[in-house]
Amino acid sequence: MTTLKLNREFLVRHLFALVVFAALGGWFGFDAFVRYPRTPAAALYESIEKAPPPADMGQAKLDAFKAQKTKTQFVLAIVTLGAALLVALHLLSVAGFKFAFDDDGFVLRGKRFAWGDVKNVDESLWEKKSVLRISGDGWGATLDAWHHVGVKELRERLKSKSL
Repeated sequence: MTTLKLNREFLVRHLFALVVFAALGGWFGFDAFVRYPRTPAAALYESIEKAPPPADMGQAKLDAFKAQKTKTQFVLAIVTLGAALLVALHLLSVAGFKFAFDDDGFVLRGKRFAWGDVKNVDESLWEKKSVLRISGDGWGATLDAWHHVGVKELRERLKSKSL
């Protein structure tokens, strides 16, 4: 039985993106919750703008500057950690997809199907994206060759079965 396996390149790229988003989220979060609140407003202005605050700026404007920059770091932390979560969930979803096939049929989501159970094979996205959709009575699956190794072999098997 041939089992679809997670494409290593897909995994590595997504893990890299996950690490980058998580690291950025941690960095922004550290600034928002630790560094910026501990730094005096004038010093924060100078560290960000690379120049001392103008003499006419006043403490109220410096405090507003600090509050705005702290809020920006908080928002960036939420966005990048949210992106990390989305990448992780997508990766888990793809990794959790189980599909295996042999000469007699295939196993999808733990259920055995015969090749004759396939009523429709949609190859409209194959040339552009290497995506194959198969379906039958009450079931369907989208198989992406970028996500899984073995989809090309499955496509050839489907062709040989003349569905």
